[in-house]
Amino acid sequence: MPAPTPDTIRSLTETLADLTDHLRENPAPSDVLALVEPLLDEYTGLPVQLADTLRALARAVQEHPDTPRTPQGALLLTDLRTAAWELSDQHTLHYVLDDLRGLYGSSPTRGPESCRCR
Repeated sequence: MPAPTPDTIRSLTETLADLTDHLRENPAPSDVLALVEPLLDEYTGLPVQLADTLRALARAVQEHPDTPRTPQGALLLTDLRTAAWELSDQHTLHYVLDDLRGLYGSSPTRGPESCRCR
């Protein structure tokens, strides 16, 4: 797999911004639940993926030989890891999605085994 580029990551964030704009237009709940479901998946959703990304960033910076070994640098790495733990705690948002689906009588459109993440 080729390494991601700043442009591919920018494209992802633009897609999220498009989703947010779409949600502000008040579409049908069943439609938006299907759109948001992959973002809140318990195993592969955005909170889990972003937490893993922050941990990997902290590790890459810490282990790079050009990284200055200073107290300030250590604090920054700790901040990244703390943010990662806080994001990981948000994995439970999939329960909210399950409850919302229950309000509308829908079932999940896909399971974790159908996602290419992880």
